[in-house]
Amino acid sequence: MNLADLNKVALAMVTPGKGILAADESSGTIKKRFDAIKVESTEENRRDYREMLFRSTEAMSKYVSGVILYDETIWQNAKDGTPLVKLIEQSGAIPGIKVDEGTQALPHCPGELVTVGLDKLAERLKKYYERGARFAKWRAVIDIGSGIPTQTAIQVNAHAMARYAALCQTAQIVPIVEPEVLMDGDHDIDRCYDVTQRVLNKTFQELRVQRVELEGMVLKPNMAISGKKCGKQASVEEVAEKTVRLLKACVPAAVPGIAFLSGGQSDEEATAHLNAMNRIGGLPWRLTFSYGRALQAAPQKAWSGKAENVAAGQRAFTHRARMNALASKGEWDTGQEKKVA
Repeated sequence: MNLADLNKVALAMVTPGKGILAADESSGTIKKRFDAIKVESTEENRRDYREMLFRSTEAMSKYVSGVILYDETIWQNAKDGTPLVKLIEQSGAIPGIKVDEGTQALPHCPGELVTVGLDKLAERLKKYYERGARFAKWRAVIDIGSGIPTQTAIQVNAHAMARYAALCQTAQIVPIVEPEVLMDGDHDIDRCYDVTQRVLNKTFQELRVQRVELEGMVLKPNMAISGKKCGKQASVEEVAEKTVRLLKACVPAAVPGIAFLSGGQSDEEATAHLNAMNRIGGLPWRLTFSYGRALQAAPQKAWSGKAENVAAGQRAFTHRARMNALASKGEWDTGQEKKVA
């Protein structure tokens, strides 16, 4: 393992003014998104859609540092035969790959899940590296509800994430470690804060046990935020202040950067929260975005599966990427939302 090279890639992933496009939706998830815009989820349509994003020259070269791909996408070629991975590389962004294989029910823990995919991961990582992937992603899902999360769910998911991260670094691939505390419940921001603190503390404890080099990873956490069904939604300022406090308490300064997931927030909410955190300043790590839906909902709608809408889709993508790039420097405001590219 060459830690200097891993650190170089990790720092490039969190380049100031750039962030990560999460284009790694599973077949099931992208089908739901395509159903919403009345597009059939065929391999060709999925390819055309992602090719549209990766050929968005301005967005990709100016505002995107890396792209997380799904297994299907990393092996696909564009219409003209160019591997999609090459389109990403040509734009100056780094190709990455989602390597977890989804979740299963956690035994003896009703309502809780564990992420799977460690079997044969070492061999898969070798193939992904050869194809051009220089970072990977593994997502753990922690739900908040009555009596959950249990310490069992937190521990097994942290252990799996740490094992994944160690395997990645051995394969010369930067791991994105993504412990996601879901915002689906009716809990308030303080409950989210407490659970996320437990999750992050256990995750870093396990990363140390597995001898993961913190300088060669990127963290992809949720923000401290009210549950969607909570009657009292926290303000942008409160989300920013509590998330920064939480990260300072849990995330070692050796980690090069933190790329937030949007986790069900609206496009503009995700941008506003990131912006407010960067305005606080004085942080030991870089804070940026690793958004999926919050970068893609607008271009998906504008494109709607029609070849004649590709330019409109690319404009919508460039606009959202630019807004989040500004937020990653604390330079965004709502007025800029009106100046659509």
